[in-house]
Amino acid sequence: MFGELFHAGADFARDGSQFDHLFEDEESFLIGTIPCRAMHTPGHTPACMTYVVGEGDELSAFVGDTLFMPDYGTARCDFPGGDARTLFQSINKVLSLPADTRLYMCHDYLPGGREVRFVSTVADERAHNIHVRNGITEAAFVTMRTARDATLAMPTLILPSVQVNMRAGHLPEPEANGVRYLKIPLDVVG
Repeated sequence: MFGELFHAGADFARDGSQFDHLFEDEESFLIGTIPCRAMHTPGHTPACMTYVVGEGDELSAFVGDTLFMPDYGTARCDFPGGDARTLFQSINKVLSLPADTRLYMCHDYLPGGREVRFVSTVADERAHNIHVRNGITEAAFVTMRTARDATLAMPTLILPSVQVNMRAGHLPEPEANGVRYLKIPLDVVG
């Protein structure tokens, strides 16, 4: 998708080989001796992942761009390949973890000027998340998320960051003139 959007050329790896490892949904792995599990949680983008760390009563999940703190809600779904219905299903997958699982957020937007917070629990999200608390239906979420996303401007650095992210943190290769370019597609996005 992004290789074509940014006209990355034939040498751009479209198979993921530029990354050290691409986790599969439900793949288990260790960080030292700590058991971990990858959960595919698309919706914000098609590639979003959540990582569940620990075992038994000591679970934590790094949720990426799915959930935010309960007073802010959820991630937008208007990026390429994003989908509100898919995000709702992914969030429910995360919220099916045990109630005391600590959820570590990717961002915090400080609604109302409150102090920075970066950890919640499954129970807190189920009870208080303004977008997906208990009782909010998939249809209501999709309607809300779609309407809200339609009002949001594209993040200032999204186009440059995607071009670096799709290359596993590396800048594009120099073009024939020896110069590296971050491209701005004028007729496709924005």
